[in-house]
Amino acid sequence: MYQVYVNQAGYYPGEKKMAVICQPAEHFTVEDMQGNICYHGKWEVFGLDELSQDTVYQGDFSDFQVPGRYVIRCDQGVSASFEIGTHVYDKLMYDVMRAFYFLRCGCALEEKHAGVYTHDACHTGMAMEWENHDVKKRVLGGWHDAGDYGRYVTPGAVAVAQLLYAFMFFPDVFVNLELNIPETGNHLPDILNECKWELDWLLQMQREDGAVYHKLTTARHAPFVMPEEDKEQLYLLPITTIAAADFAAVCALASRVYRAYDEAYANTLLFAAQKTYRWLEENPYFISAQNPRGCGTGGYGERDDLSNRYWAAAEMFATTGEQTFFDQVVRLRKLPFPRVALGWGEVAGMGQMALLTSKFPVGKGMLEMIRSEIIQEAERLQKVADGCGYRAAMTEYDYVWGSNMPLMHHGMTMIVADWLENGERFRACMLDQLHVLMGVNAMGISYVTGNGEYAYNNPHLRPAYADGIDACMPGMVSGGPNRHPGDAVAREYIKPGTPPMKSYIDHYGSYSMNEITIYWNSPVVFVLAAIMHQA
Repeated sequence: MYQVYVNQAGYYPGEKKMAVICQPAEHFTVEDMQGNICYHGKWEVFGLDELSQDTVYQGDFSDFQVPGRYVIRCDQGVSASFEIGTHVYDKLMYDVMRAFYFLRCGCALEEKHAGVYTHDACHTGMAMEWENHDVKKRVLGGWHDAGDYGRYVTPGAVAVAQLLYAFMFFPDVFVNLELNIPETGNHLPDILNECKWELDWLLQMQREDGAVYHKLTTARHAPFVMPEEDKEQLYLLPITTIAAADFAAVCALASRVYRAYDEAYANTLLFAAQKTYRWLEENPYFISAQNPRGCGTGGYGERDDLSNRYWAAAEMFATTGEQTFFDQVVRLRKLPFPRVALGWGEVAGMGQMALLTSKFPVGKGMLEMIRSEIIQEAERLQKVADGCGYRAAMTEYDYVWGSNMPLMHHGMTMIVADWLENGERFRACMLDQLHVLMGVNAMGISYVTGNGEYAYNNPHLRPAYADGIDACMPGMVSGGPNRHPGDAVAREYIKPGTPPMKSYIDHYGSYSMNEITIYWNSPVVFVLAAIMHQA
């Protein structure tokens, strides 16, 4: 393990660059790979960082801008190597986007696209309704949601939406980004090809009456086997209003994005969104997600469906301009739910993005309220980061299962705030959140497989364990530190009283700290797109 913590992916020449060390130190040097000293710097005392319990020293070398590969060295230790250059995040973006391909269900992953990470087609059998085994349906495609082989509507809709908004805000980053997937070279940018794989599955989760099944899983999580070896019965789990709302929202959003490329597909998506929205209106009471007796797969339950309905109404208005949807937005804004949360459990923040980007007028008053909510949250997050030696905009309560999700959501909020202000007030702090993910953290670890000299490598991900390959497929984002160890492995290795930022173990058995999910990758894509767009 390295003693000096840096962003192991690297830094753009003109951007903020900061390293951290956790022992008394005065001076450091930036050295090239031949040992030549290229820059002299001085450590500045930050002091005690509460959530790591480290005494932190920060080294700013932002004014060193010469492209190349370097390490930071001082008497107390050395860093991992890192690059300074204009393409330092190209591989990282490629890998975090390619991760979705590795999680595809219902098809074989072939060597020409997957390299050594091949497997046969999986989960192609008939599914039956949990409540009525006489109802059977073949539902193919989609992404394996996380470390298990389940497919879930609400997190899938959130992941797709964040990718689509990344494309909408920063299309220049994606139009020429080829991912070596089977569809590469067709009429769509590859980010839209990959999203379509999940959207096509989502469309199959809609019932004839417009209701939407909550998830498609087996009764229990599979053991750590390859996906094609999981041959247990597939079940369509009961309908929920949160699944319906998120389905309507993402289909409406997708219809706007795909219309420029495939009008027929856009119409299919819009028709599906309208059908499900009508069902939502006919079913105004919350239908929660609860595992029925005998089912032990992911629940993805929520306490209410207010933010989900808000997101759906906002996307439907942004897509159609119909007053009835805007009226629902206005009505729902009178109810209590978090205004800027980005999912998966609270999703109103994506409703805000729908309204902000709508080509139909939403009114100056509404825009000002949304603008104020987002900018106030960005200001709050910046203050939190100012109080952290590692510059993470994370409170103690953010260090939960999947803490790297709020870390990246905070970056997204800062990006949208800067977009609203047409400035860069929050850019440096947003960059800090990526630096934390990539190594400027109390573990000194990169939380993205295959990216960085000291990247984690043992996610709670069944094919990563079962394939027998030492190096994990690249681009998988770890859940990260969790102050509440929630599995036997974590409880064995993490001692009581461990600081939140250090409550982490790189072990395949720890789902509460080291699982992966599609909706942890998607906000990383959004943050990277903003950085690459503005660089």
